[in-house]
Amino acid sequence: LSGNDRNWFLAGNPDSCRNIVGKGLRCLLDVPHTSGQEVDRNAHHSSGRLCSQSSQPLGEKIQSLQISSVEQPSRYFPAWNIQINRSFHTSPSWQAAPVPLFWIIVKPAQKLFAIILGRSIRNWWKALPPNKRELFKESARKNKWKILLGVSSLGVVFVMFYFTHLEETPITGRARLLVFGKEHFRELSQMEYDMWMEQFKNQMLPETDARYQVVERVVGHLSESNKDVPQVAALKWVIHVVDEPGVNAFVLPNGQVFVFTGLLDAVSDIHQLSFILGHEIAHAVLEHAVKKASLVHFLDFLSLIFLTMIWAICPRDSLAIVGQWIQSKLQEFMFDRPYSRTLEAEADKVGLQFAAKACVDVRASSVFWQQMELAETIQGQPKLPEWLSTHPSHENRAEHLDRLIPEALKIRESCNCPSLSGPDPRLIFRLNMQHLLQSSKGQEAPNSTKQDPSKPKLDFPHT
Repeated sequence: LSGNDRNWFLAGNPDSCRNIVGKGLRCLLDVPHTSGQEVDRNAHHSSGRLCSQSSQPLGEKIQSLQISSVEQPSRYFPAWNIQINRSFHTSPSWQAAPVPLFWIIVKPAQKLFAIILGRSIRNWWKALPPNKRELFKESARKNKWKILLGVSSLGVVFVMFYFTHLEETPITGRARLLVFGKEHFRELSQMEYDMWMEQFKNQMLPETDARYQVVERVVGHLSESNKDVPQVAALKWVIHVVDEPGVNAFVLPNGQVFVFTGLLDAVSDIHQLSFILGHEIAHAVLEHAVKKASLVHFLDFLSLIFLTMIWAICPRDSLAIVGQWIQSKLQEFMFDRPYSRTLEAEADKVGLQFAAKACVDVRASSVFWQQMELAETIQGQPKLPEWLSTHPSHENRAEHLDRLIPEALKIRESCNCPSLSGPDPRLIFRLNMQHLLQSSKGQEAPNSTKQDPSKPKLDFPHT
């Protein structure tokens, strides 16, 4: 978009939709969707910086498509009018880390066994006469080195298990723990796919819908531009657009792409949509579901030892329940959620590389999260600390992307992409924010005596 057109669009002018149809969408939307093509497996580059030779330039003029239903009048919502959730998910919490059915059944049984064992040890100790307790303590003191050796041996077994189950992450090369076989996740991905299709069977947009075609061509262009990555070429990407207001999208490990129409309403242009879908594709390519499930179940197995000790040491069941709750929360906030945020940051980085190789304006990526931050602020949603969430905060996410954008621009340049024209969208967003804040202050002053200062109301102009 040109400077004025982009300015109008980010400020929420409905007339700017014609500029998107005429200019912004023709970058990506007419790239043929291909799947299942044979590629050279040796063409994979771990840095993700080399380009697919068959990738088409973004500057081609093609037939435009609106991100709206062809049957109904177009609806355009600026970022501050959309209804959003606290976190933009790659998938719902349990679907993000599917596990083999065996472990789904065994996991509760393991905890129950640890509780029963710990409680039995406590009752046995209480039932011992005082003299036998002293004899037992004396025996433990005499054999303390043997006990220490046994505990150390158990720790060595866990360490060996951990390091013998490490593999290299595709593209990034980072070490990852893999406990479960990938074939289990393929089976569960199909089961999860069937569940989602059953849940949204009446909300799936047809392939003739313009919004479906937008998503299909964006995903097709991203996969075509990154088919030199074996993990991208190996999956068949299947598109599903769900008529749901939530700002959400996720990709199953088997390549099934689900996009909610609320996301299409939330993005300002095709570049933001391309980055977000690149982020979701990165989750599948990096096999984050397998990594997350492996770590969670490894930690759960270790926690059984502490769970047994809690129920054995605590004098009453009520205290043991409190101790068990504290132990689970410590594991969640010290390991599970930080690891989830690490995976999100990794997907942002790789997704930005995928978008850069597809000749997307990667500068628009951080603007999306700034818009989400703005929407939350205006809607008055509580701003939770990042450590309470499985996702980075919108503000930190935008800052992280800003640090990655210079490198992504180099990748984009190495792929012989057309030069970026017009002003930086980040600058346009900041200028619009200054204008909106100045306008809101000017309108707030005459009515300051009538408004509740604890609930400020901002009236944002359209131009």
